[in-house]
Amino acid sequence: MRKFKDKTILIATHNAGKLEEMRHLLAPYGITATSAAEHNLPEPDETEDNFIGNARIKAHAAVKATGLPALADDSGIEVDGLGGAPGVYTADWAETPNGRDFKMAMEKTWTKLEEVSAPYPRTARFRATFVLAWPDGHDEVFEGKVEGECVWPMRGENGHGYDPMFQPAGYDITFGEMDWDEKNRISHRADAFAKLKTVFGD
Repeated sequence: MRKFKDKTILIATHNAGKLEEMRHLLAPYGITATSAAEHNLPEPDETEDNFIGNARIKAHAAVKATGLPALADDSGIEVDGLGGAPGVYTADWAETPNGRDFKMAMEKTWTKLEEVSAPYPRTARFRATFVLAWPDGHDEVFEGKVEGECVWPMRGENGHGYDPMFQPAGYDITFGEMDWDEKNRISHRADAFAKLKTVFGD
């Protein structure tokens, strides 16, 4: 596995919540994170039907545009009662003509669970896939997940995306009710990052 020796990395995202999480996670390693949004990069079309493929598209597009090593994350929620949907299309379920509306997406998800009379607990998991890409075309892949269930009504103002309706296994609060430090300790992104951080050592 290739080691990361740079002090600056581009996080290939326009999502302020994801960027903030990654800055938290990278800070102990002395790595400064910039974002695709800060470089005014367009969002590439995510044409793959899996998390690894879409993360690769984003990482390599950011590297090509800036010459900086880039870290891309593709993540989503898989709801068992919906056959694993929305999965790789999680963000698409939130799309509106005026940007992403995750409150709408969560309402849509719960409505679909009700329509199929999905049994309780309505198990689900968040998945995160990181692809770290270098200017020479090399990349490394790191995958993480956290198990839990969908709950309703949504609860909490913290986090982003589907956090207010996802209650991780072993907890009685949602990610939306959890403080940053606790979520960052157990999240799907933290699981993937625990594998990724091995590249930042000597």
